[in-house]
Amino acid sequence: MEDVAARWWNGIWGRLGRRDVWLTRQVRWKVVARAGDSETGRVLRWEFDTEPEALAMVQRLLAADAGGSWRKQASDAASSPPQ
Repeated sequence: MEDVAARWWNGIWGRLGRRDVWLTRQVRWKVVARAGDSETGRVLRWEFDTEPEALAMVQRLLAADAGGSWRKQASDAASSPPQ
């Protein structure tokens, strides 16, 4: 079972412009980034031994994308990926 520590999205709705980033933890920290919607989006995953390493990757992902305005989402809404 994964624990979602934090979640961000770029504030753009729609399958082409939406971006989502999750910071999850199982035994190791995992960063998941998706470009597009849940049906046709491209998903990339990275695993890290420590939270600071994972957060550094999250910061790189948020800094690399020029589209939209990234917002951290509430943890109660982070139980499932957006539709």
